[in-house]
Amino acid sequence: MPQAPRRDTGPSAWRGWWATLSEAIDSRLWPVPVGTVVVAVVIGILLPRLDLIVDQELPNAVDSVVFNGGAETARTVLSSIAGSLITATSLTFSLTVVALQLASSQASPRVLRLFARDRQVHWTLAAFLGTFAYSLTVLRSVRSEDDDIAEFVPRLSVTLGFVLTLASVIMLVFFLAHLAAQLRVETMLKEIHAETDATIDLIHARNADTPGYAGEITPTAEHEAAAVADSSGFITRHDHDLLVRYAAEHRIVIQELHRVGENVVTGTPLARWWPSGDDRTDREDTDREDVVRTIRRAYPIGYERTSAQDVDFGVQQILDISLRALSPGVNDPTTAVHGLGHLSAITARLVAMSRLPAGLAGPDGQLCVITMPRRQADDVDASLTPLRHYGAEHPAVVTRFVQAVSELSLVCASSEVDAALVAQLDALDEQIRGTTADPASNSAMLTLIAEERTRLVTTGPSTN
Repeated sequence: MPQAPRRDTGPSAWRGWWATLSEAIDSRLWPVPVGTVVVAVVIGILLPRLDLIVDQELPNAVDSVVFNGGAETARTVLSSIAGSLITATSLTFSLTVVALQLASSQASPRVLRLFARDRQVHWTLAAFLGTFAYSLTVLRSVRSEDDDIAEFVPRLSVTLGFVLTLASVIMLVFFLAHLAAQLRVETMLKEIHAETDATIDLIHARNADTPGYAGEITPTAEHEAAAVADSSGFITRHDHDLLVRYAAEHRIVIQELHRVGENVVTGTPLARWWPSGDDRTDREDTDREDVVRTIRRAYPIGYERTSAQDVDFGVQQILDISLRALSPGVNDPTTAVHGLGHLSAITARLVAMSRLPAGLAGPDGQLCVITMPRRQADDVDASLTPLRHYGAEHPAVVTRFVQAVSELSLVCASSEVDAALVAQLDALDEQIRGTTADPASNSAMLTLIAEERTRLVTTGPSTN
């Protein structure tokens, strides 16, 4: 039996693990605020103890700056801080909910993740809640003088609470300015573009490091078995390293049936597998249940798509925003034009991205996994077809669409890409001829399309 390959611990593997972990943490509002509250409580317990030690030894310059009131004044200050911060926290939550509602109605429900994972929202809430928890914790250490105990006012602790309150107020001002910027559709498009670029970098590095199978790939229906999904949802990632390691160890070949981001239903096949090489018999030593469990681990299913390893998710979000802008109720073709600009840049990177090999090899060069590699034409069609279909009646959108075709033909030196672009122009030409819009606009758009098509057909792929 061939030795199982070691799990890849190179930069691309660590980046994939970190991207998945970051997505899981950043898309939730609670981790940073809760962690900050815990730290604030610990500091609120320890700092008054430091006050007991150094209060009488403070230099005059420091003594004149720190809090110098009595116990009742300290209680009033700390109580005011705690009450005001809870009010500010409620305001922040209310504004965030309003922002989520506006983003969902004006752009797309898919962009809600951008707000849920916004670090400034996380840290603003953390500052408010942390200051609140710190003030309450310090408040319990303030003591008034009576017959049994001396007065104790943790002056350094109260001063720190005052400083934290000022910092929270400043953060609230920046949060309001940030929220106003985040609600702009241009900002949403920019954030989605940056997120998609990071995913493309990750997948490009991973594909480039993946060993491909050098022989001929011949899937077989003989003795094959299927591993079915045990839940419904979206495939959030592929763990090809796990599949290769397991297939090499158990002498089987696994053929995947879905890409990351595709929706699957409970009971439908995730992948097929069969014994490899001369072992294509109904082997009794193959634990079928173990194979199924391994394949399910390699294709985790979630209730929503994420950007961790799904390069198509960013394209879909920009398309959602652009298509909603073209709807009769919104009628904002300018947003669609801006979306086409981002789609053109993202598609150029997708086309240039390293392709996953059609077959993945084990440590001895044997075929272990048959993949579903992306074609360049698929990338072009996925980005352009929806906007071409719905934007044919808008001259500004058609003009930017033809410009996007020109841009992709110039930066992507590929006959496959050029053929896909020509097909897009032909389809757009047919759509415009079938509309009853302004004849003058139709004539100008058809001329523009014909000129770009002629250039593509005559010049061929760019060599730049």
